[in-house]
Amino acid sequence: MDGLEKMAVVEEFVEYRFYIVCEEHSDPVNVEGILQQYIERILGNFSPLLAPYIWQDQPFNLRYKPRKGDRPAHIGGMTRVGDNIEDEWFIVYLVQQITKEYPELAASVEDNDGEFLLIEAADFLPKWLKPENSANRVFFYRGKLCIIPVLQDDGDLIDPANSMSISQALELLYAHPDGFLASNAISKAVQRRITGYPEKTIESLHRAHCYVPAGIAVILKERPHLVSAGVQAFYLRDPIDLKACRTFCYFLPETRVLTSVTFTKCLYAQLSQQKFHPDKRSGYTLPALLHPQYKAHDLGMKLAHGFEILCSKCTRSLDDATISPLQTSLWTGFLNALKKKDFFKGEIEGSARYSELLKNAEIYFLQSVIRPESSLAKSPAEEVLRLLNTLSINVEELKHEEANLPPDEDDSWLDLSPERLEQILQEAAGPKEYIPTSSENEQKYDLSDVTESMKAFISKVSSHEGAELPSFFVCPHI
Repeated sequence: MDGLEKMAVVEEFVEYRFYIVCEEHSDPVNVEGILQQYIERILGNFSPLLAPYIWQDQPFNLRYKPRKGDRPAHIGGMTRVGDNIEDEWFIVYLVQQITKEYPELAASVEDNDGEFLLIEAADFLPKWLKPENSANRVFFYRGKLCIIPVLQDDGDLIDPANSMSISQALELLYAHPDGFLASNAISKAVQRRITGYPEKTIESLHRAHCYVPAGIAVILKERPHLVSAGVQAFYLRDPIDLKACRTFCYFLPETRVLTSVTFTKCLYAQLSQQKFHPDKRSGYTLPALLHPQYKAHDLGMKLAHGFEILCSKCTRSLDDATISPLQTSLWTGFLNALKKKDFFKGEIEGSARYSELLKNAEIYFLQSVIRPESSLAKSPAEEVLRLLNTLSINVEELKHEEANLPPDEDDSWLDLSPERLEQILQEAAGPKEYIPTSSENEQKYDLSDVTESMKAFISKVSSHEGAELPSFFVCPHI
């Protein structure tokens, strides 16, 4: 291979789809309107959980998807998760909870590796379940993981290994809502990854002091989720990007103030662990390494470079970027829908709690409701420029607030001890109690089977076929 040829980068993403299972709600004439109503209801019910969440790359979102081939009309979305695997499992938790809240919906979820739920439970899958026959068989339904097996021939139609369509799967789920529950071992393997949510979303955050230009301090106070765009712009920079940082145009170093920034632990690690020295022409300098606020200066300098790179790539003019989607009839309609659903919980308009909920609604609207293809949709850079042009920036007031900042949080979690590594490996392997034991519904196996299974397992890369353990999944007789 040519040494100058760049390696292809695999984009990490999660794709999720929700289908109507209940026949009386799947009227083909009105299906689009019905599915759009589900989008509104889901957004309204789950926005308090989604709005404050800081995504690595893209947020959870739902769109209407018309019928295409054998795939019926449904609602779904795709989220790039980048390096933060927690985004992926948070989405799995959301999918599970949505199907629990709306029992007439069944959902599938896959990533760029395919059926990653099966990959997670690879050690416990039945023998018949292979990558080539798993399509359209794995769903969340009524909040529980279901796997539709290959049916046995009892005189009726046989279900060939590769013939299951979405419509057939939905019909089977509707007819036998409790007939296809995944085994306890499979369910526990998946549940282990989503146990602790939604509280886990708070635990994944890290707050740190940063010396940043006043514009960044104000922007992140108004829209905390934009920190991910700034970090990613810095983390993924190249020499061409850094040309914009020789002389700063948007975030001047002389306006720096001390502020508290909320990161996810993934974003904080990406920012803090990179060694970087600013161009002398930029005006950004760092104190001595032993200075008590060296870390705050270092983090802030990197954030400033990230946001400067981000804005330098924006192709839309600053004047265009000041047109806010929050000034449109679409926002008005969305806000009215939230009020009808008692999103504001009776809070008085203008109160502190009402304002907090309103800000969450605005963030969620901008992230998840505006369609990417819409002329109203704004890139993070455009949103940053709009805020920079419209928000009031009072440097003296920001300096006054420095005395009341919350303390820096301990980041010793960045240092991985051998004991902690062992704990992580054990958690990844799963508790031993998940390993099935012999019973009437399980086949016995000998050491030669295990040896051959391990060889097969090791030869697989990102496959849910995994170690070929005996099947303990009992195929229901339909």
